[in-house]
Amino acid sequence: MKPGARDVRADAPDPLYEQLAAYAGRPAATAASGKDPVNAPMIRHWCEAMGDTSPAYRGPGAVAPPTMLQAWTMRGLAPDPESDDRTGRSPAYDGLLRLLDGAGYTSVVATDCEQEYLRPLHPGDLITYDSVIESVSPRKTTKLGTGYFVTTRMDVRANGEPAGTHRFRILKYRPVERPTERKMPLRPRPVINRDNAGFWAGVAEHRLLIQRCTRCATLRFPWLPGCNACAGQEWDTVEASGEGTVFSHVVMHHPSFPAFDPSGEGGPYAVALVELVEGVRIVGNVVGVPYDKVRVGLPVRLEFQRMDPDLELPVFRASEGG
Repeated sequence: MKPGARDVRADAPDPLYEQLAAYAGRPAATAASGKDPVNAPMIRHWCEAMGDTSPAYRGPGAVAPPTMLQAWTMRGLAPDPESDDRTGRSPAYDGLLRLLDGAGYTSVVATDCEQEYLRPLHPGDLITYDSVIESVSPRKTTKLGTGYFVTTRMDVRANGEPAGTHRFRILKYRPVERPTERKMPLRPRPVINRDNAGFWAGVAEHRLLIQRCTRCATLRFPWLPGCNACAGQEWDTVEASGEGTVFSHVVMHHPSFPAFDPSGEGGPYAVALVELVEGVRIVGNVVGVPYDKVRVGLPVRLEFQRMDPDLELPVFRASEGG
């Protein structure tokens, strides 16, 4: 059972679950193929997005980051009219989802994944895979609502050799009814753990702290337990000056979430990737200009903004009018 989930009633009959459980062990995809071979451009984009500078992923003899295992099997957002459907879901999996949708469990959220790596993936490897519906849980009640956890297991091969296993779990649920009274929604709370607690302690003191490897002096952000450059485990911190520029940004139109919109009406808002003068990048909101005036290269300066009585976050104020 997932954390925070509980059985609805152990002694209550659930005819739907009996139907759902019959899908366990049936294929979700058979002899499917990745849309592209393992390739250097995708590896480069992944590493740039993740800020991973490991030399193992560059140059002759490079391998793909192990956590890209699922990336080589993904279908994309739109169906390919020229595809022979080698990457499509099986009728069994579609039938399972239709059964849940028809019973009112129309919402879905990914809850977790597990990966096992059997061999490195090299540029040029051809990816094939089989996927099976591994299990469907009894009906559970969560904070989101009542529903069923569906777990699939994908066995990935590279040039016909076992390369890894990817388990993926979703919750198909019927959302809990919310009170109709209008309240200003709160920002989601950050997840604070032993790896990033020092960062949030700095925020509480109005300091933006960047990790620095004590072996090679490489700066890293977000906070990580080890250095991507030299694998060193020891680190200290430097305080950011607060100066930076917008490296890239997106404007969020949907889904609407008023807590991120200064007007509180759920309108569009900008999310920026800010490059600090120290050389690291951080995701945050740009304030002081309308969302449609945020642009690449816009100078910004760090400040701290109280979002609600219990949450204060670093934001970046535009240093010019957009």
